[in-house]
Amino acid sequence: MGRMTPSEEILDIVDENDEVVGQATRGEATARRLRHRCVFIEARDARGRVFVHRRTPTKLVFPSHYDMFVGGVVGAGESYDEAALREAEEELGVSGLPRPEPLFRFLYADAGHTWWSAVYRVRCELPVSPQVEEVAWHAFLDDAELERRLDEWPWVPDGAEAYRRLREFRAG
Repeated sequence: MGRMTPSEEILDIVDENDEVVGQATRGEATARRLRHRCVFIEARDARGRVFVHRRTPTKLVFPSHYDMFVGGVVGAGESYDEAALREAEEELGVSGLPRPEPLFRFLYADAGHTWWSAVYRVRCELPVSPQVEEVAWHAFLDDAELERRLDEWPWVPDGAEAYRRLREFRAG
């Protein structure tokens, strides 16, 4: 049996209260705009810089866009916390990360997508080796450099929204 493609992953479908109401493949959830769950993990290195990357052009959602988070969908039956650690280790290409710290959740929705989003942070002091299938370019940027790039680079809309909310969260 071949390896499952990302569009074949099974996801929990959730309602406006983040309660599971069914399951669907990732491809079906995307095509039918079914609400599911995602995790966003802000990864900082030992110097406090943020991991920023450009997604590959083959990504199902927001190809070739920049993101200041690693993360992705939460699989069927998986907890947000489990998905956060799995996604951070997969996308950064490391193992043995500390468990990401949960910060807050919000409901993301635009014309084509909707998902419950859990935002985390993690310190990654290990050398990274991002998945070439997921990450076309990466660097650790300090906060000032990241802020300068916000109006210059095409950012994934959900990551940009999570980043805006993260700044508000930190501001109190």
